[in-house]
Amino acid sequence: MTTKSLIYHIPKRLLSWFTLNYFSYSIASVAHIQAPFEVDKDPLATPEYITAGQALKSRFHPDRLVHVLDSTSDVTSALKLFKWISTQKNFQQTAKTYADMILKLGMVGDHEEMDILLNEVVKLQLQSTEQAFDFLIHSFCKNCRPVEALKVFKYSILAKHKLSVSTCNTLLATFASQSGNFNSLMFIYKEMVKAGILPDVETLNYLIKGLCEIGCLDLAINQFQRMSLKRCGPNDQTFEIIIKALCTSGRSDEAVMIMNHMLELGCTPHPNLYYNVIPLLCSVNKYEEGIKLFRMRKVRAGELDLYLYSDLIKCLCTNQQMESAVELFQEMLDSGIAPLNSMSVDIVDGFCKIGKFSEAMSLLNEEQLLQVEPYNALLKGFCMAGRYQEAANNLKKMAERGLTNLLSWNILIKGLCDEGFVGKAFEVIGRMIVSSYVVEGTIYSAIITGYCKIGDYENALAMFELSCVYDYSLDSESCSQLIEGLCVGKKVQEAAEVFYYITSKGCLVSSIALDELIQGICHNGKVHEAIKMRSYAVYNGASCNSITYSTILLGLLGLDKPKEALPCLSLMLVDGCTLDVTTYCILIHGLCSKGMTREAADLFNQMVHDNLVPTFEILELLLFRLTRNSQLHMVVCTLDYLINDEGLLNPPMCNLIIYTLVKEGYKQVACKLLDKMLDKGWVPDANTHVMLVGNNNLEDRNGNNDDMFDAPCDDKVGKILAEGLDDFDMQMTLR
Repeated sequence: MTTKSLIYHIPKRLLSWFTLNYFSYSIASVAHIQAPFEVDKDPLATPEYITAGQALKSRFHPDRLVHVLDSTSDVTSALKLFKWISTQKNFQQTAKTYADMILKLGMVGDHEEMDILLNEVVKLQLQSTEQAFDFLIHSFCKNCRPVEALKVFKYSILAKHKLSVSTCNTLLATFASQSGNFNSLMFIYKEMVKAGILPDVETLNYLIKGLCEIGCLDLAINQFQRMSLKRCGPNDQTFEIIIKALCTSGRSDEAVMIMNHMLELGCTPHPNLYYNVIPLLCSVNKYEEGIKLFRMRKVRAGELDLYLYSDLIKCLCTNQQMESAVELFQEMLDSGIAPLNSMSVDIVDGFCKIGKFSEAMSLLNEEQLLQVEPYNALLKGFCMAGRYQEAANNLKKMAERGLTNLLSWNILIKGLCDEGFVGKAFEVIGRMIVSSYVVEGTIYSAIITGYCKIGDYENALAMFELSCVYDYSLDSESCSQLIEGLCVGKKVQEAAEVFYYITSKGCLVSSIALDELIQGICHNGKVHEAIKMRSYAVYNGASCNSITYSTILLGLLGLDKPKEALPCLSLMLVDGCTLDVTTYCILIHGLCSKGMTREAADLFNQMVHDNLVPTFEILELLLFRLTRNSQLHMVVCTLDYLINDEGLLNPPMCNLIIYTLVKEGYKQVACKLLDKMLDKGWVPDANTHVMLVGNNNLEDRNGNNDDMFDAPCDDKVGKILAEGLDDFDMQMTLR
């Protein structure tokens, strides 16, 4: 079978098919259709179908069919024409006509008909089929149809075609651009290897990128190191992928090693590498390597970038490399690049953190900056260093130059209040009002904090109430401090009112303040109100810790309501909070006292599982209750773990445990415990021995073992000899 050489192209009208209505259809297999083109007998025939069919009847030729199919907007009609002409004796389909029809079907997502035609192409073994599959894969990928492209790839592999590496790379690129498609990407790569398609650096880059995205960084590095074995070396994109993955995974030292290796190989970085890698190096404080790349970019590209300057200056200031930061800042100014406000702020803030305030002031004076942000940074630096007089003088100069805003006054006022200098803060507020600034919520928050610092909670509450009158928004920190202070001062009801008000306004209290408030309410006997408050706080976004839950649990037990404590305990565990030893012990004691031994046993098991050891008294109480209820087997695994804890279990307790386990039908477990008891040098008493060897019937003995804790421990060898353990205890006697 011979055909003309094929030239593949994407039809101009193809893109218009995305909005076509697609109808389901059912047409007999081409092998069973031999009738001529008769439109009058087809009730589904459309005018477009009739016109296209008449055009084909006048001239049978593959190129003519492709032209007619391209001119047919309805995919259903196009497929009917394709199948009809396949039955004509004087017409032979080609790989190109099949490809054109398969492309149309794939664009509307008709996978069933796609499979039929792809199967036919594979069976017919038409000339230029490989080129047709190449064309289809490229076309589907270009039009964002990765599923259809992968389907064609699978049929190509089935036909044992050897696609070009560029076609495979196109398919890999499509799946690499979509997260969560690593399995498909890996399938393509494996099939390439099986088909003998030699991968190139682009292929391996997609593989390495996919491995990095799913967290298999070590495997990605392994592939990177083995690239030379696959006859290709890494390029700038390879290095960028690896360096970015290492930096974002906290492995910055390895990233630097890879980068140095790249430079040693003389690999010229792509411009994107500078923009992507330099900020990442700065984010992990690798400023030396960042500057090295920056210098390379400047030499090779000859252009400067404002945002790369900003990242480097910020990184240098963070690492207290102020001389280098100022040098880079001056270099940028000399190049005619206007700085960002954040750059001056970073430099001033860096000088302040190392106590070089004069250098920070010199920078501001030399540059004659007209933005208020750098001056506020200096003001904040003075306050953080406790140099309030200098801060006040600096604020005065700023006001004289018209370089203040509301934040400038807030910085000094808050700094004074944080130290408890409320009187000085009011003086600054007076100057602020004279300067035509209006007092707002941040000022009230600062004053409330100031009063709390000096323990004047009455005035703090008065300021809070005044802010409520003006409906000012307060910050969480000051409100939390007020609630804590009121609780300390035994004004729990006032603290609760503050809590409900600020929570309704969307302000979240700290977990410490919530703990104090819940404890205060529980101590007043209002445990159910505390439960309601906790629910209200969580509903509005607050978080509770184990102290909050423990307080409520202990309050419920104090009210003699252990059953109500269990749902609270479950909620606590669901929220990920942990109980401490004291709370565990109190809960177990409370449950035992109310006869809830099953729940107490579960809590005891959880306690030991959390690597917490109960007190001797609680363990003794629990064992006594479980023994009396024949439930000791519920904690036997936990007890097996605790037997190695010196001072917790003693011979009388072990005897009781063994005796009770046998009585409950767990003789094998009891024997194991006996072995451990003997390993520790403890000798079982007569009651325990009789239970294990079965010399006496249990029914003939007093089954009441409630007093075994109080019974004297008779561990004499002679007693055991009398029960028939002569050989064993002779060895014990010789010790």
